[in-house]
Amino acid sequence: MSTLAILGVLILGYVLGSIPVGLLAARWITGIDPRKVGSRNIGFTNVLRVAGNSAGALTLLGDMGKGVAAVLAGRFFLGAGAEDWILAAGGLAILGHVFSIFLRFTGGKGVATAFGVFLALDPILGGGVILIWLISLALWRTSSLAAMIAFASLPGMTWIRHPEPVMVCFAVGVTALIYYRHTENIRRLLKGGEPKFGMGQKAK
Repeated sequence: MSTLAILGVLILGYVLGSIPVGLLAARWITGIDPRKVGSRNIGFTNVLRVAGNSAGALTLLGDMGKGVAAVLAGRFFLGAGAEDWILAAGGLAILGHVFSIFLRFTGGKGVATAFGVFLALDPILGGGVILIWLISLALWRTSSLAAMIAFASLPGMTWIRHPEPVMVCFAVGVTALIYYRHTENIRRLLKGGEPKFGMGQKAK
């Protein structure tokens, strides 16, 4: 495992995360720039609202895929014994989504990409977090609330599955980033002004 290989995997993780899937999907399918309408976010929820179901689904799958690809690339190029560097590559994919080099270091909130990272690291752990998100979304119909509930469960679930300090710290760090990116959503939730999740609400 060479220093060059490690550096390459870390750069690849960040570049993969930086790909603005939501922006590309919305423009390709509808011509809409999600940064200019709705919540002005390039993530799944806003793209779904302003560009429709197809663009939303493509955004969700693409953003998750970035996280999966970053972890799998780390495993492929670095091999066994490089778990910490693989975690770093996954973390950089999430940071790339949030601070994209292609969007002048702006971006989304990191939820779907983080789902992909943890799904690739441990399908049971990642699948459990996604399941909590889906159940919360079905119960409360509020995407931001569902995301925060799901990631609130992540550190504890990670400790149960992987009690190693580096893995738990990684989960705590990702959760902190997700909550930081949802600061405005938290304010709206407290005021009762957060919009409900809905399908196919295209911008006009």
